[in-house]
Amino acid sequence: MCGIVGVLGHHEVAPILVEALKRLEYRGYDSAGIATVNNGRLDRRRAVGKLVNLSDLLVHDPLPGKAGIGHTRWATHGAATVTNAHPHRSGPVAVVHNGIIENFRDLREELAAQGLTCETETDTETVAILARSLMDAGMSPREAARATLARLEGAFALLFLFDGEENLMVAARKGSPLAIGYGDGEMFVGSDAIALAPMTDRITYLDEGDHAFVTREGVEIFNAAGRPANREVTRIQLDQTRIEKAGYKHFMAKEIAEQPVVLADAIRHYTGEGTIRLPDALDFAAIDRLTLVACGTAHFACLTAKYWFESLADLPCEVDIASEFRYREPPLPAKSHAVFVSQSGETADTLAALRYSRGKVDKVVAVVNVPTSSIARESDIALPILAGVEVGVASTKAFTCQLTVLLLMALKAGHQRGRIDDAALARHVAALAALPGLMNQALAREPAVAAAAAAVAEAQDVLFLGRGAMFPLALEGALKLKEISYIHAEGYASGELKHGPIALIDKTVPVIVLAPRDTLFDKTVSNMQEVMARHGKVVLITDAAGAKAASEGTWKVLAMPEAPALLAPILYAIPAQLLAYHAAVAKGTDVDQPRNLAKSVTVE
Repeated sequence: MCGIVGVLGHHEVAPILVEALKRLEYRGYDSAGIATVNNGRLDRRRAVGKLVNLSDLLVHDPLPGKAGIGHTRWATHGAATVTNAHPHRSGPVAVVHNGIIENFRDLREELAAQGLTCETETDTETVAILARSLMDAGMSPREAARATLARLEGAFALLFLFDGEENLMVAARKGSPLAIGYGDGEMFVGSDAIALAPMTDRITYLDEGDHAFVTREGVEIFNAAGRPANREVTRIQLDQTRIEKAGYKHFMAKEIAEQPVVLADAIRHYTGEGTIRLPDALDFAAIDRLTLVACGTAHFACLTAKYWFESLADLPCEVDIASEFRYREPPLPAKSHAVFVSQSGETADTLAALRYSRGKVDKVVAVVNVPTSSIARESDIALPILAGVEVGVASTKAFTCQLTVLLLMALKAGHQRGRIDDAALARHVAALAALPGLMNQALAREPAVAAAAAAVAEAQDVLFLGRGAMFPLALEGALKLKEISYIHAEGYASGELKHGPIALIDKTVPVIVLAPRDTLFDKTVSNMQEVMARHGKVVLITDAAGAKAASEGTWKVLAMPEAPALLAPILYAIPAQLLAYHAAVAKGTDVDQPRNLAKSVTVE
């Protein structure tokens, strides 16, 4: 979602801030701005749209200073306008903010009674005005920031900069991540370690409720109770090549192509000598139920994993959308594990669901791509998916890595619960080791997928169908297509077609059928025939055997390599992703940063 950067440096910070914000573009944004203090004077520049607009503005209207803060905004309150763009300023205070201030209307009314009115539609401006009112009453910048934080309700990461203070930033974190970076006589703040990577590899992550006074000499951190706190300094290691396009037109294309490599890394990390290596504390034999919680694409990975856990391990498995989970107050048996799946590890709804579960279940488990994230740190066990940095907003390699780690967990559960013997486990591990090669073969079919996608791109509505573990993949395929091409798409279980969606079928509606030649193939083909009987245009994604058996009458056939049924949902993610990608390219949409979307959703 929104991105925050702050620098107390030795050099002009405007170009440094803009370059750091560029590294956060993948999170999604609609406006950007920076503020600096120069010779004691606070000033700012803001622009709507892409960062290039802010860069152009700074060429014509430079902003000097060696202390500054910057922000990319994804709108929650108010339209994308210069007035609503961050940083927000009131008198001597400038603020950048990720999250939502839930009580801003009450605060706004209180401040208006003092004659302090708002110029914007945002919740963030209220923070700056409140801090200003406290400084007008005689508080120092540090005192005013601390008193302001005590009045705020909601989720936020905040960074304050003050007129006349060239060696002070105040940072605060509640429900939204924030990190402090250490340099040589310089200090940095960022909502994402990626933004700070070119400047430092030494990072401290603020804990929930922390606030910090940052100067060039160092940082003083205080916990939620206001007491001094020591937070660990960690060294980050970011593979710089994974945050560059490396010759690809889009990050999404690069990340689709990286999947054989990152899956091989994950499989090697968790397997060896025919067995699966997971933490000993993960004891599936000791539990009666598993709860999987996630949002969006990660939720579809969990739906797929439900099939695996129940069929391989005979372990009842419940899957919840994180944004609904805690509000229905579900009962969680003590003899259960709760698994929270998130690419960023900062997804607000998923983190809130995790906190609801703590103390109610035997183990809280995180499946995340960022091992230093809030979800990872607050879990009993964190399992990294090892996908590497994913920049494209529409998740690709993180999805298949999530599936892979969840499948490994399901196989381990089956082994621990006596449903899979040593020999069978070794066979499954060997099959997994061959998966990256199969994915390379699937990627080699890209020209055929691109040709089909060009035709699909002309449609206004698309349906995806799948049975069994391919049903969640139908949901994921539809999500990918609508996310980046803006074509309306829906995924359905094939057997549900006649219970309503078949009313949508006509000659203008492509129907993507995900159907490897498995035990459910014949039933899926029957549903496919129902589509064709109503002049629907079927794109059949299957293997060679399936194509031979059922291609007659279809519009397009995309043949994937033969694969064990257990691995098909991971393998068939490739054509689903490529179809969405090439449809978006054909339509000319912004593939990596689709409208209205953010990479890391850190607000409810």
